Amino acid sequence: MLVIVCPYCGKRPEIEFSYGGQAHIARPAQPAELDDQAWAQFLYMRDNTKGLYAERWRHSHGCGRFFNALRDTTTDHFAATYKTGEPRPDAPPIATPVTP
Repeated sequence: MLVIVCPYCGKRPEIEFSYGGQAHIARPAQPAELDDQAWAQFLYMRDNTKGLYAERWRHSHGCGRFFNALRDTTTDHFAATYKTGEPRPDAPPIATPVTP
């Protein structure tokens, strides 16, 4: 089982959390002025990074708060978690296992 560190509550099992999509997406200042293509771009197009990825998570079966996490999409390893509104931290390098 995966263990996720909520920045408000501490370590908890993954079943307490809900994925919330890519982090640090800024909502358009004037959404009514966007054409259909620009609105669709904002709503549906997200990065699909292999490796370290900034995501939003919600501690849905705990404090109920949203927070951000840096997760390696190739290993599911969480490099860091941080409160919403805080800047993205520099992630420590993730060690990759060496196979002989």
